[in-house]
Amino acid sequence: MINNKSIITSFKVAFEGIYYALKYNRNIRIHFIAAFLVIIASVYFKVNAFEMGILGVMILLVICAEMINTAIEEVINLLINEHRREAKIAKDVSAGMVLLTVMGSVIVGVLVFTPHILKLLK
Repeated sequence: MINNKSIITSFKVAFEGIYYALKYNRNIRIHFIAAFLVIIASVYFKVNAFEMGILGVMILLVICAEMINTAIEEVINLLINEHRREAKIAKDVSAGMVLLTVMGSVIVGVLVFTPHILKLLK
């Protein structure tokens, strides 16, 4: 099936997806707030471009993982009306993906910010 959507339509539906996620998913809002705080801290501590690049990739990774998790949960909710073990496993694994991504990004954040914080405390 060939879909001749315009590039503008593609961007429109993508932004609608981001808007939906922000409006209806508390965890994505939390991740966006955390990302904003990390960016503010990066400016305050004057992290270098390489460090900012790493932080930016981690921010995107966490937000993308949460959006994938949301999509998986919504599809499961659409397809499965009753409680089923397989649906729970899929949702739990999806949530675990987000947790691992967040844990990794926290480790990266500690590695990036610790030298800057220690320098400030001297």
